[in-house]
Amino acid sequence: MAQLQNLHWLPVIIAAVAAWLFGAFYYGVLGRVWIAAQGKTMTQLKAEGAGRSALAKATPFVLSFVAEIVMAIAMSGILFHIGIYGLGAGLFSGATIWLGFVLTTIVVNNAYTFRRFTLTAIDSGHWLGVLLTIGGILGWMGH
Repeated sequence: MAQLQNLHWLPVIIAAVAAWLFGAFYYGVLGRVWIAAQGKTMTQLKAEGAGRSALAKATPFVLSFVAEIVMAIAMSGILFHIGIYGLGAGLFSGATIWLGFVLTTIVVNNAYTFRRFTLTAIDSGHWLGVLLTIGGILGWMGH
């Protein structure tokens, strides 16, 4: 837990908020294509959510933000341990983490469930943007 003593919360929170806003914009633009890539229609999606409470509907958004805080904490720890800061270092770290862990996981999971490549591309593109946003902000803001 010694690493958490070196954690600067302001950059972590700023990075998580920026990443969450990026996701909102990203899926706002690609939402209809994303829904179609799942093999669904907007009508089907609305019907699935019709009987759910407001809390149930909000849960994915809250989980996304919590995940982005965890990612920002992890990225902060990685940058701290490698000891290299700056916008470029943060972007490189975000891209490397995405390529090595996120893209590979999404591709494998979607292959086993026979998801469309379009869905894989959209979702993995989102997480690339999230990790570049987090890495860029944390690298830029430094330690």
